[in-house]
Amino acid sequence: MEQREEIIRIFSKDIRTILKQAEVDFGQVQEVRLRIQSPLLIICSNQEYYLTTEGKKTEATAENRKRAYEVTRADLKETLEYVSSYSLYAFEEELRQGYLTIQGGHRVGVAGKTIVEGNGIRGMKFISCMNVRLSHQIRGCADPVMPCIYRDGKLENVLIVSPPRCGKTTLLRDLIRQVSDGWRAAGDREGSRWMQPMTVGVVDERSEIGACFQGVPQNDLGSRTDILDCCPKAQGMMMLIRSMSPQVVAVDEIGSKEDVEALFFCAYRGCSILATAHGKNKESLSKNPYMREIINKKMFQRYVILEQRNQPGYIAQIIDENGV
Repeated sequence: MEQREEIIRIFSKDIRTILKQAEVDFGQVQEVRLRIQSPLLIICSNQEYYLTTEGKKTEATAENRKRAYEVTRADLKETLEYVSSYSLYAFEEELRQGYLTIQGGHRVGVAGKTIVEGNGIRGMKFISCMNVRLSHQIRGCADPVMPCIYRDGKLENVLIVSPPRCGKTTLLRDLIRQVSDGWRAAGDREGSRWMQPMTVGVVDERSEIGACFQGVPQNDLGSRTDILDCCPKAQGMMMLIRSMSPQVVAVDEIGSKEDVEALFFCAYRGCSILATAHGKNKESLSKNPYMREIINKKMFQRYVILEQRNQPGYIAQIIDENGV
């Protein structure tokens, strides 16, 4: 109930009324999408639905479109005012990246007319689309993975691979928390499988892992975790190595040349790595020449492959650097 109220209050009055009436489990809601002159749309468990003025949930089909509530420009304007606490100018830096992070760790993506200056984006105006992505921390979702990522008492380098919306960031978040706080195998009363807590450095380029709000992480990443929020991954990894002495470095969605160079920088200095990448499987990563280098040099000893089946975060496969 608390999360439901936390989310509903950021929307315009009319949309707030609809969401209050809707028979929706907000624990399953992934996104709420607002587009001017388009139906109010929610995504629950990877399924799209329209909402009517009465809050009724219908399948997002062409036939149901005419029954759905149509989002207005006033809805977007009012929602933006609530999201920014009437101080949109204070979020100019984040808007350049196309999103805002709000209390609770929820991320609000925006689209409209960009203001370009030189080779960069200075800002955005005439915002016509908003995507509210709800943050869900699922404690314990990494439990099936934890026994597989230690070898001879040492944390291995782990890469989580999945298509979009399959829960890779959620899994990474829980891996970080458990590694940071220390992990004990289920039923291990003797302490023989107790893995010591480790200092983790997180580069959270898009505020999705820790979901920091005014510098404070909204998600629990463990008691020994340091976060660089809204920092480019490659620069952030090198900054952490030089300043925070992490035993583990964690990043989300690697893939660029700069990312790979920074990962090798960390690995050569003795850090373990927890990371994610877009892909269907290990083989699909090879289409990216920089990821191919990572695979060929066997940087990662564990690959966790996620799929979208009955629910996000389904672990389809856990393999080693040799594909076994």
